Amino acid sequence: MTGSRNSSFVAACVQLRAGRDVAANTEAVVDLVARAAEAGSDFVLTPENTSLMEAERGLLFEKARAEEDDVALAALRAVAREKKIWLSIGSLPIKVAETKLANRSFLVAPDGSVAARYDKIHMFDVDLPGGESYRESRNFEAGREAVTADLPWGRVGLTICYDLRFPHLYRALAHAGARFLTVPAAFTRQTGEAHWHVLLRARAIETGSFVFAAAQGGRHENGRETFGHSLVVAPWGEVIAEAGTEPGIIMVGIDPAKVDEARTRVPSLLHDKPFDLPTTAKEAS
Repeated sequence: MTGSRNSSFVAACVQLRAGRDVAANTEAVVDLVARAAEAGSDFVLTPENTSLMEAERGLLFEKARAEEDDVALAALRAVAREKKIWLSIGSLPIKVAETKLANRSFLVAPDGSVAARYDKIHMFDVDLPGGESYRESRNFEAGREAVTADLPWGRVGLTICYDLRFPHLYRALAHAGARFLTVPAAFTRQTGEAHWHVLLRARAIETGSFVFAAAQGGRHENGRETFGHSLVVAPWGEVIAEAGTEPGIIMVGIDPAKVDEARTRVPSLLHDKPFDLPTTAKEAS
């Protein structure tokens, strides 16, 4: 797909309700990605856990594959190549050792090649009110490297779900030249209702960037309930596209000039200053 830093493009977030069958999930997401491309999208994004929502550890490891053997990755690379689109695969469970997986995001170029990979840095290890409990670090190995990559319209910074609660990551990505930020997610309904919109809008405002957040939504086969509401947020903080809770596609035109406009209005990225920690924090460390 051709383009330049100043040219507009169409972005689409694919919302899913992934289940426990990799083949069925792959078929569903490939169909939605193809439909988004055929409707005119240049850049298509899918959620975290695109190919699998599996809570049972034994089955998760049984179904996960190494990158070179992952059928969902192969199918999505093929559809990106066929439709000649940029494709952000929110994340797939990639086996990196016998007892560890990576929660890995992929940026796929229009020729089907993998332009960038990002392993989720922040693990979702929380106990929520009402008995919901998650220990992502039990199965997944945390990434150690922030990642950016160049699209035809500017640089993109890759993140995943729980990363959203760590604003210093997004600041670092913006300072590294990112004008677009991806936040594929499988937010719980409980945390989504409380924090999803405000956190995504805050990350856009703080960095003067477009934020693309493709999400899982609804009650899944494994019993987990996710929030949905895939969003695209403009650099000034306004929501310019939003889904509900059902699987589907949201599409919106993106004007990259809005990044420069927001960053000129409030040039906070130019105003970062080094500072000393409070004395008590120094002592604690």
